[in-house]
Amino acid sequence: MSGTSVDGVDVALIETDGERVASFGPSLTVPYADDVRQTIRAVFGAEQASDATRAAECAVTEAHVTAVQRWSAKHGIALSTIDLVGFHGQTITHRPERCFTWQIGDGAALARSLGVRVINDLRAADVAAGGQGAPLVPVYHAALVRDLPRPLAVVNVGGVANVTWVGADDSLLAFDTGPGNGPIDDWCARHAGQRYDNDGMLAATGTVDRTRLGHFSEHRFFAQIPPKSLDRGDFSDAWAEGLAVADGAATLTAGTARALALAARHFPAPAAQWVICGGGARNPTLLRAIAAETRGKVVTGADLGWDSDALEAQAFGFLAVRSLRGLPITFPTTTGVPRPLTGGRLHQP
Repeated sequence: MSGTSVDGVDVALIETDGERVASFGPSLTVPYADDVRQTIRAVFGAEQASDATRAAECAVTEAHVTAVQRWSAKHGIALSTIDLVGFHGQTITHRPERCFTWQIGDGAALARSLGVRVINDLRAADVAAGGQGAPLVPVYHAALVRDLPRPLAVVNVGGVANVTWVGADDSLLAFDTGPGNGPIDDWCARHAGQRYDNDGMLAATGTVDRTRLGHFSEHRFFAQIPPKSLDRGDFSDAWAEGLAVADGAATLTAGTARALALAARHFPAPAAQWVICGGGARNPTLLRAIAAETRGKVVTGADLGWDSDALEAQAFGFLAVRSLRGLPITFPTTTGVPRPLTGGRLHQP
């Protein structure tokens, strides 16, 4: 899995039939090299193939090959023992309102290089059928929380944040909530000379601009009825421009938390617990802000024994198995697709 934060490739092993999780295996995160990250960022928003997108796709595929091979070597697990690889690819453009989404990454080349079956292109069928194509992880979240008190909300804070609400009767509602780490990362890169706000330390020293936060809360996206999804560029750091560096980080962090509180207005019933996963779960300042904004019990996936860093990679293994079995991976209440729908393309080695 490589997310909208463009930080690197997460590799994780999962044993599953696509309905229940039998066990988790080891995981590994391999950061993108700076030049790969720049190559990917250069094609954000592209809608047609070009030399630049082809170079980016090659770089993404090679990075995934390397990451899986390193994972195999580090953990002593032969690739010949792996049944299937789920390959999300790297999202560069997501415009479901135009029935368009693009995750670069060559599934056939990955299968050949690893000698393992690969399923990729897991969003396209949903978008073609009129769905949002995101989020895809809710059916995996439902499998993880099967034995927990509900209703609850599972939040992934990547570049964009999304939530899965799981009801007491196993009903699902899922949607993108708004900005995640993306605007905070961009702010830090442009103003603080760092790729992200490590442990939220920069935001912790700043003061939230409440006036700007109030204007942010009026964004039309928050009132839009889910399912709904976002492109990473739909929320930028521009609304913090002109603030001191720490104040901007604090205000953008508060914005990510406020978006979650606004998302809760769409829940069929209040969430008894918020489970935070993804990169945002490692930001104590953001976690405090989420607790303050939602006024709910906030825990991290790690508190429940989950590996938050590996969760999305595990999810795409889970989804790949569902795809192989022809089981649905998206639903009317998760992406707005007209009916439960499977997806993905299978590549033989």
